[in-house]
Amino acid sequence: MNSKKALPLLFAVMFLVMVGFGIIIPVIPFYAEELGASPTELGLLMAVYSLMQLLFAPMWGRISDRIGRKPVIMIGIFGLGLSFFLMALSTELWMLFAARIIGGFLSSANMPTVMAYVADITSEEDRGKGMGIIGAAIGLGFIFGPAIGGVFSRESLNVPFFLAGAFSLLTFFLVMFVLKESLSPEQRSNRSAKRPGLLKALNGPVGILFILQLFVSLSLAGLEATFAYFAAEKAGLGTVELGYIFMIMGFAGALVQGGLVGRMTKKYGEGSVIQIGIAVSALGFALILLIDSFATAAIYLTVFGVGNGFIRPSVSSLLTKTSQTGHGSTTGLLSSFDSLGRIIGPPLGGLLFSISIGFPYISGILLSAIAFVLYRIYSAKASTSHTVIS
Repeated sequence: MNSKKALPLLFAVMFLVMVGFGIIIPVIPFYAEELGASPTELGLLMAVYSLMQLLFAPMWGRISDRIGRKPVIMIGIFGLGLSFFLMALSTELWMLFAARIIGGFLSSANMPTVMAYVADITSEEDRGKGMGIIGAAIGLGFIFGPAIGGVFSRESLNVPFFLAGAFSLLTFFLVMFVLKESLSPEQRSNRSAKRPGLLKALNGPVGILFILQLFVSLSLAGLEATFAYFAAEKAGLGTVELGYIFMIMGFAGALVQGGLVGRMTKKYGEGSVIQIGIAVSALGFALILLIDSFATAAIYLTVFGVGNGFIRPSVSSLLTKTSQTGHGSTTGLLSSFDSLGRIIGPPLGGLLFSISIGFPYISGILLSAIAFVLYRIYSAKASTSHTVIS
């Protein structure tokens, strides 16, 4: 399937997946509370999903290298839909946990396999653009999903879960009937014949890029977990204003990923774009400390969002070009490091916030500085070593 036809289709698939995912975000805390969840149990309910993604994304990535992308994407979307319907029908807290575990296990197939599909169908020159388009779909899905979920939750708290399940079913049939496989049978048998261990993917300079992504995810998750409290204290902002601010930031990030990343990686290379992204993110963290109104909150958080939007697609693009362990294995491992950051980030951000409200953002500047140094180390090692991972 050529990239001109496949990329818009993959955009639609990831957009619909993320709308479904986003629909339940504003609802799940209240739904879990109705089923008797304490704040700690709610935290665990959120974390268990990311934990399953951390554990199983590399496995699904490797399976997609072996059996093809399309069946694995279908498994991921089916699993997501199943988990939404199970959540909608839950009458006990343990049922909600079971649904999240099943959903996390199966849907961890989605992101790495779609990213691997993009790597299969794009030339090295256009790889950054392809990854950026998927990033934009994810960002836009996260904007529309929570808004839809908020509206439909007025009806009843389980309506958004049925709605999210319906979105997943629609996406499942879209993939089944329209998406073509990106790996030929020969490519699949070649991949399974020469399959190095996952830890091999972390050897050499390439391993540094995975660690870099972990630091970026860690700082982002820490911000997401604490910004509502920070903005309330510094600028007296409520939930409605915060919703608008995150929406503005999401649109800016999606625009950057959908349009700018591709052009810039083509012109300057992924390395330069990653460094620009880290520098702009660090500036965003510094500016956030100066928030005193809705306008400054919206502008400064958008600066951060734009910087962050440069990083992930460029890292994905660079990794799929340089790693030799198969696109699925590579993107699966990257998703794992992303999930690890999302598991550690919120409690770490909360702990830092309890010490001093500015600490999560000061630590964000430090994490960005470490990520920048890591990229410089990667760059130096990659240029001195002409050997690629075998």
